[in-house]
Amino acid sequence: MAAEIINLKEFRKKQARQEKERQAAENRTRFGRTKAEKRAEAAEKQRQEAELDGKKRDPKT
Repeated sequence: MAAEIINLKEFRKKQARQEKERQAAENRTRFGRTKAEKRAEAAEKQRQEAELDGKKRDPKT
């Protein structure tokens, strides 16, 4: 029942590399969109805002 000897310095470096990779993957999904995808999302957002504005009541009437 001998325990495996672990170098803590190597373990911490491995953890840091894994965390950096996780952050990089998250950034790729968040910022790695094409210009067309960004335009389509902006157009959809603008359409939704216009639809919402059309449904607002006029406070003066």
